Amino acid sequence: MKKNLFLSLLFLIVSTLLFSQKKPVVPAKPEEEFLFKPLVELKATSVKNQARTSTCWCFATTSFIESELLRMGKGEYDLSEMFIIRYNYTDRLKDNYIRQGKGNTDEGGQAHDWMKIFNEKGIVPDEVYPGLNYGSSTHNHGELNSYLKAAAGVAVERKNQSPQYLQVVESILDTYLGKAPETFIWKGENYTPKSFAGSLGINPDDYVEITSFTHFPFYTQGVLEVPDNWRMSRFYNVPVSEIIEIMDYALNNGYTVNWDGDTSEDSFTSRKGVATFPSANVTQELRQTMFENFTTTDDHLMHITGIVKDQNGAKYYITKNSWGPESNNFGGYLNMSEQYVRAKTIFIMVNRNSVPQGIRTKLGF
Repeated sequence: MKKNLFLSLLFLIVSTLLFSQKKPVVPAKPEEEFLFKPLVELKATSVKNQARTSTCWCFATTSFIESELLRMGKGEYDLSEMFIIRYNYTDRLKDNYIRQGKGNTDEGGQAHDWMKIFNEKGIVPDEVYPGLNYGSSTHNHGELNSYLKAAAGVAVERKNQSPQYLQVVESILDTYLGKAPETFIWKGENYTPKSFAGSLGINPDDYVEITSFTHFPFYTQGVLEVPDNWRMSRFYNVPVSEIIEIMDYALNNGYTVNWDGDTSEDSFTSRKGVATFPSANVTQELRQTMFENFTTTDDHLMHITGIVKDQNGAKYYITKNSWGPESNNFGGYLNMSEQYVRAKTIFIMVNRNSVPQGIRTKLGF
């Protein structure tokens, strides 16, 4: 009895081992491959690297303006992001003081921050002011921002923006970014930052920011309640279908798009060069729900320069990122699906002339 039981168990074990050895190995399902066909490809300057800074707002908007200059026939420019960022730091520290230390002293911002500094202070070429005054070949604002926050805290605690405090702030900025030029020579011409900005022919009033949410009325302007809108700027509001209409009209008429949105989704994969969204039908209600439950957050600005379609006919937007050309195998670009853009757009900035006339009429500009 025991012998028979032992033989039975031995046979079962041997059979199991043999079966497992003969069992075919099923290969892992390969990652989906996308085949993209370009429909619209607009000119853009080279991909830059914001590196260890949270200054995508400036890199994206600078790239957007550089494409505007190409569109206008002005030629190719490499403008200084750090010139804009330097003055943005001083502005936000002043704002933080007025708010009794409750302002946003981090590095993030939005496209209108670029326009305000450009309008008030001007701009310079990147070679004139690269903003790398701390022995690094790439940007890193961790230490810089820590010192600025510490200085800002002293002013709030003492309830006094003393001349010495303002000198300390300027000294910190000079130490890390370099002293901002008052005059410079570029291509044999003498400029100030303001005169150089004037030579570009860019009018900040030509650029509008447009969002799509339902907590303030469509075809009005309202404040977008995200932390990086510390200037409390007002945005035009339209249905999401018109965000897509504006983007498509702009791109098909030679205008690029400055895009701000959520990039925290697992389906946003810069390394693979693609961003998709699982829902085939992104409604206005779904957008609002994701915004109000913080699934959609104000993460990142990028520069949209064209349109492609995949092998299934789905539309994607060619998107220039600011994480360096070596950040993926696509030279720092990725393609965002229309559904991703419908779901995850916080706002866009466009030239007002690239907005369809019917929508412009409803918005009143």
